[in-house]
Amino acid sequence: VLVLGFVFSLMNPPVRPEINLAAEHLTHEPLFGNVYLTNSMVMMVLVDIVVLLIAFGIRRMVLRSEGRVPGGGMGAVEAVFDFIYGLTEKSTGKKWVKKIFPFFAIIFLYVFVANWMEIIPGIESIGFLEPKSAGEGLFAYDLGFLNLHILQPYTVEEGYGLVPFTRTLTTDVNFTMALAIFAMVSVQVIGFKSLGGGYFSKFFNFKQLRTKPFMGVIDVFVGFLELISEFSKIISFTFRLFGNVFAGMVILIVIGTLVPMLPVQSVFLVLELFFGTIQALVFGMLTMVFMSM
Repeated sequence: VLVLGFVFSLMNPPVRPEINLAAEHLTHEPLFGNVYLTNSMVMMVLVDIVVLLIAFGIRRMVLRSEGRVPGGGMGAVEAVFDFIYGLTEKSTGKKWVKKIFPFFAIIFLYVFVANWMEIIPGIESIGFLEPKSAGEGLFAYDLGFLNLHILQPYTVEEGYGLVPFTRTLTTDVNFTMALAIFAMVSVQVIGFKSLGGGYFSKFFNFKQLRTKPFMGVIDVFVGFLELISEFSKIISFTFRLFGNVFAGMVILIVIGTLVPMLPVQSVFLVLELFFGTIQALVFGMLTMVFMSM
């Protein structure tokens, strides 16, 4: 595989894909309003399917085990979720662990799968050709069957660009923001469940305005800062995940273009797997910690 990869890179030099912050449109007409079908939407459906397959697969293993000691994939998944459950129990205590653990677990699993799917061959590199303006396009070489083409890195007057069918989900800021909003709304729900209506007094505290005006004004100001901090957490969540994964994608593209040799790329692929796992754990753990607080 190493030899073939090296030979193929010499025969067909790699093309550096265009690096776009925004997800590419797969349709020229909007689905509704101003919403287009994007390659990150397609990836989201694929991640949904993988997560559901994992869930139903593990459920089937559990039902078949009939109380025996788990092994293989079932044992690995149990070890991961046992670790997450232990972290949650240490932070929240036994009273709230069963309510908060599902949020931590599903956020970790979903982001973990989304990040790891980045290294599947074809993600961000297989798509349809789109005409490009003069001086920007690349030559599309016909493979001779099924109307398949490979892009050659030679600038031509009338060329093509590639719009990939799929894009790593967490490199779309729309997804990371949606996940951040879900996480912080869940935090508010847990806060209300645990403290009742009194929970919102930390944002709107007017108790001492009449009796102690000076302290009352300070309380109102502190509540305003607390309210701002909840929105700032959404921004922090959004760009931490997006920035780290997007940077990883750019590194893989640059290394794959400059040094198209499998051993070199493998080092960065392993690092990307590691950071993808860490980012999933951090996102879920911070959500759990905010719920505990």
